[in-house]
Amino acid sequence: MDRKNIYKVFYGFAVLLAVGFCVGSSVDFYQYDEMSNSAPFRLFVAVRGIEFLLPGLILFLVGRAVKRKYNK
Repeated sequence: MDRKNIYKVFYGFAVLLAVGFCVGSSVDFYQYDEMSNSAPFRLFVAVRGIEFLLPGLILFLVGRAVKRKYNK
């Protein structure tokens, strides 16, 4: 793969992490039971955000920086 197009890999992984966030949050929603969990559901969503969206954002920013560097 050409170095000019490596940013697409970073973007692809960022999209996969965003999809993983949606799937993980959906699974948490269906498994969540108010009576047995003392934590509110928004805490589960926040944890999924830290697990998936934060690394996705970092990969997106790295991809953007690589794209700027090689597409001059």
